[in-house]
Amino acid sequence: MNPTERGRLLRTYPVLQELPAHLLKKVEAAAKPVHAPAGQRLFGDGSPCTYYPLLIKGIIRASKVSPEGQEILLYRFNPGESCVITVVTLLGEVSYPAIGTAETELMLFAVPRSVFLEIILGSPAFRVFVFNALSQRLAHLMALVDDVAFRRIDQRLASRLLLQREPDATTHQMLADELGTSREVVSRILESFQHAGMIRLGRKRIEILDRNALDRLHRVERAEARRP
Repeated sequence: MNPTERGRLLRTYPVLQELPAHLLKKVEAAAKPVHAPAGQRLFGDGSPCTYYPLLIKGIIRASKVSPEGQEILLYRFNPGESCVITVVTLLGEVSYPAIGTAETELMLFAVPRSVFLEIILGSPAFRVFVFNALSQRLAHLMALVDDVAFRRIDQRLASRLLLQREPDATTHQMLADELGTSREVVSRILESFQHAGMIRLGRKRIEILDRNALDRLHRVERAEARRP
């Protein structure tokens, strides 16, 4: 690892600066740079896990895919974060339970499992970093299970649209993947939203016209879900 790479790594993951000197040297010596173009599969469901990724640039998409090819987004992994699927897989010595794809062009440093285990055991600060990320992502995944199990697709789509503040360039297929449904279902619901005056659809563009109406749709389902 050259000085430029070391500087980028420590800026992106400042927790590494709290490692004991001998462990930081091990990371620098063992970590291998990995570059991947957008769309490249990084790991597959059932494949072995051999390294811990320190993501410097780009976004990794973690998802599950049904035998029929239907995908549901679990989460996105950004620079400076910890990939919890990888953590669970490395600690449990099991295969990957999901698929990882480069959503954009990316660059990361791959830390071998043996070194990852050493820094987990030898650095309280790094251990807190990893397990804080694990707890936060678990809460997110529990909310996702709640959505998939108890909420209709139209309410979930309304909730997703409410997250945007500007006209969104997300495609119907990308929304379908996030919600775990088909593009046709998403397109049909979006057209109904447009007919009701909530949104305006354009080419790879979704503009919200009535945020309050989408919010009412979102909140009504939440209230119904709490009824005994």
